[in-house]
Amino acid sequence: MKRSGSTEGQSAAELIDKRIAELGNWRGGTLGRVRALIKQADPAVVEEVKWRKPSNPLGVPVWSHDGIICTGEAYKDKVKFTFAKGAALEDPAGLFNASLAGNARHAIDLHEGEEVDPSAFKALVHAAVTLSTSGGKAKPRRAN
Repeated sequence: MKRSGSTEGQSAAELIDKRIAELGNWRGGTLGRVRALIKQADPAVVEEVKWRKPSNPLGVPVWSHDGIICTGEAYKDKVKFTFAKGAALEDPAGLFNASLAGNARHAIDLHEGEEVDPSAFKALVHAAVTLSTSGGKAKPRRAN
């Protein structure tokens, strides 16, 4: 018997839907809009939920294609999209604005009222998928 509020047996997509609904405010809207951009950029993307624990039973939404492309986490003041190999990606639109010191991950923090450029974001997802599916190791970009 499934208890009300239980997440047992739910697919990753259902858990992500539930997380978006649970947030309900601008953070849920942001997570939902960016999720749609990820799926538009890569229709073959796999949705997963990782790092589930009692303090976070719905876990962290993860989008993968031959490896993790990015994660989406909601915090009190922002929604963070962390690209696993972001340091190796070209970012001509300058979307990355967080976790820039790392050799692997880079992130995009979106605060209330902020939007991401859909075309630039989808290009970044496409580049991440290309890197992931190429089998190449991520190498940090060198500053010019």
